[in-house]
Amino acid sequence: MLARGLRAIADDEDGSILPLILGYMLLAVAVIFVCVCATDLYIAQKRLDSLADAAALAGADGFTLEVAGEGVHAELTDDGVRDQADAVVSAVAQDARLVSAGTPDGVSARVTVAGSWHPPLFSPFVPDGVPLEATATTRTALR
Repeated sequence: MLARGLRAIADDEDGSILPLILGYMLLAVAVIFVCVCATDLYIAQKRLDSLADAAALAGADGFTLEVAGEGVHAELTDDGVRDQADAVVSAVAQDARLVSAGTPDGVSARVTVAGSWHPPLFSPFVPDGVPLEATATTRTALR
């Protein structure tokens, strides 16, 4: 009698593991998708940061030498910074653009670049992409 009762309970449980397995597989795929997209977004932002750093460094090389008394110092201009930074951005990046480049104090070069990120999977859900922006500042020194 006990064996027959256990067998009846076991027969009722046939196939109930399949929805559980499918649910866990769906959850695993969703986690993998989110991790892939987050990693790709992080890498895209780091590339834009590197481009802004390189453009600011090049912009800091756009100085002119000014003689004042017995000393010589490097003077940055907005046009010089913009020309140098634009040359780097146009040579290196296809999908990034120079937003602004200038010098706030005549010694520092501040450059802002922008781009957009498109998810590697299911990009039709985000057709315009996600806007990204990076700003870098570099100082020039003459010794």
